[in-house]
Amino acid sequence: MGSSIKALFLGDVVGQPGCRAVFMELGKLIKAHNADFVIVNGENAADGFGITDQIAGDFFSNGVDVITSGNHIWQKLDDLTLLGKDSRILRPHNYPAKAPGNGFVVVEKRGFRLGVLNLIGRYNLVHVDCPFKCGMSTISKAQKESDAVVIDFHAELVDEKEALASYLDGKCACVVGTHTHIQTADERISDKGTAYISDLGMTGPSCSVIGGEPEISIYRSTTQLPEKMKVAEGDSQVNGVVVEIDVETKKAIQIYRINYVADFSS
Repeated sequence: MGSSIKALFLGDVVGQPGCRAVFMELGKLIKAHNADFVIVNGENAADGFGITDQIAGDFFSNGVDVITSGNHIWQKLDDLTLLGKDSRILRPHNYPAKAPGNGFVVVEKRGFRLGVLNLIGRYNLVHVDCPFKCGMSTISKAQKESDAVVIDFHAELVDEKEALASYLDGKCACVVGTHTHIQTADERISDKGTAYISDLGMTGPSCSVIGGEPEISIYRSTTQLPEKMKVAEGDSQVNGVVVEIDVETKKAIQIYRINYVADFSS
């Protein structure tokens, strides 16, 4: 094992265009960035809501190590089965203990044990256990079974995300935000070695409103009437970050964004 490892995170994969981008681009990304671990948020992969057994299997066969999620993970029957079948498919760890599945897993590559923790925020989302308390408790328990912990914090508000990163500063290698589908430009590393970005963005249709058909979003906004979101079509943007972690100190030493449109024309 070298002096550092790299973890590639991709933002919320939305529908068929997002899945196609993962299948077409992930191998290139792994090679281009020398990624050792790949973590992908897949809660919107199946037509915008949830994930299926087939999609999860295709993600893993294309190089994904862990699939994280959020509030939409419960919206397909497949999700409930998958959460109990494969420990690499996570639901937020701060859901009540009786909820199916778990939100923490350890994966090993090149002799390095990476703990992946999935948490969800409480503002404008769901009534769950405290992500701060859950995060601190899980990291404390994970010290013996993992060399470093990275966190996907699926939350609405930036101040809640920044607060969690500050609360866990120096105790985990990174906190990356998901959920809004809009990539932020605030990536940074604290003095204590915790990398942070408020939101990874989205891997999904680029000509869309957070992955959905613009016409439907316009209708909903101008009429205030409910209308089910439909995944937009066309080429996909690929959003995420690469976080480099020092194997000795277990601290982040680099974070940089990935943001481009995949070409589906060929």
